[in-house]
Amino acid sequence: MPYSKPEELPPRVRNHLPSHAQHIFLKAFNNAWTEYAKPSKRASKKESHEEVAFKVAWAAVGHTYEKKGEHWVRKAS
Repeated sequence: MPYSKPEELPPRVRNHLPSHAQHIFLKAFNNAWTEYAKPSKRASKKESHEEVAFKVAWAAVGHTYEKKGEHWVRKAS
């Protein structure tokens, strides 16, 4: 299901990502939710709609942030 605001994100996302990263996650998740709605659009037909959207969203966060120990921090440019 798409999210309309960061407060709606699952706790495992909301409690671990900085605010900016949450916005990246939300936007990427929602875009992937729309893009991969049809199973024929997904690389793996075994993955659910939601699984694919979560993978895309985490990958989007990983472009700007990295996990250092227990915390997500912005990557050095």
